Amino acid sequence: MTTPQTAILIVDDEDQVSGPLKRLLTKNGYWCTTAANATEARAALNERPFDIVLCDVKMPGESGVELLQDVLGTYPETAVIMITGVDEPDLAKVALEAGAYGYLVKPFTSNEILINTTSALIRRALESESRTHKEQLVTTVRERTEEIWNTVRYIEKADTKLRMSIEEMVTRLSLAAEMRDDETAVHIERMSRYSELLARAAGYDTEWCAEIRLASRLHDAGKIAVPDRVLRKRGRFTPSDRAVMQLHAEAGYRLFSGSEAELLQLGASIAWTHHERWDGSGYPRGLAGDEIPIEGRIASIADVFDALMSKRPYKPAFPLEKVVNLMREGSGTHFDPTLTSIFLESLDKFLAITQSLGG
Repeated sequence: MTTPQTAILIVDDEDQVSGPLKRLLTKNGYWCTTAANATEARAALNERPFDIVLCDVKMPGESGVELLQDVLGTYPETAVIMITGVDEPDLAKVALEAGAYGYLVKPFTSNEILINTTSALIRRALESESRTHKEQLVTTVRERTEEIWNTVRYIEKADTKLRMSIEEMVTRLSLAAEMRDDETAVHIERMSRYSELLARAAGYDTEWCAEIRLASRLHDAGKIAVPDRVLRKRGRFTPSDRAVMQLHAEAGYRLFSGSEAELLQLGASIAWTHHERWDGSGYPRGLAGDEIPIEGRIASIADVFDALMSKRPYKPAFPLEKVVNLMREGSGTHFDPTLTSIFLESLDKFLAITQSLGG
């Protein structure tokens, strides 16, 4: 999402906060400037457009929440993320209901800032695209009411193109994380096709199955928050390495949660829950049984099956017999037993996907 044109305004009256924030964001490719209060912020906003405003909640004079409401009313294309030194749930609720894209409590980590910034940009782009599409649709219908069938055909074409754009965007987002790892685009495609197949075999409707095929591609997007020293490590993980790697599940959730797009909401859920286990021994929250949403349980089976069937730098591809035994042994411990039975009954169809895409 980061481009040389992405501009961020940091509004905070404390130099020890605004200075490090500016250095961090500039280092990561953003153009940044600072303001010490609401008056300076308005002057900066009048001079040029900003993609994101990082705004302190409590400042001398006008509060950050008041500035938030003004910015969103005057500059609707600008995303605002609130930052505060005190965790006040009521104030956070007010800010989020007013339209804030995020709410960070000091002290925060560099990854928290970068994840929230990326999430705000993604949500802003999707909402802007949605508004543009709706405006175009309304204009077309108003101008051409006498050509009803032509309008219907136009809408169908526009919806198809929009769907294709969203699918391409999701694929590119998933690849952004995989490019830092040793996974491949083929892994993403196989895993997403497995997820769709299992959802269909479990009896879910066609539309939702298509949604899970796309959303499951985001299952490991949170790896963008994992340092290279851990992500690209070739040796055995230490307990500390493993703890850092496991953070990618929550990072993926935070990247996509809060969006109004149902596809990204589903992607957030899958990212957060595909490493949970049926017996409660998974991560990040130790959910068990039906506490794990169905999309997470489906993605878990698809992801593990592909990992076992695939050659990786740290292991060979396992023989099919061993893979089947491991999946069967995981029923009721690692995996949802009902879904595992459906998977085993549909194994030939899974293997057809493996063969067609390369395993």
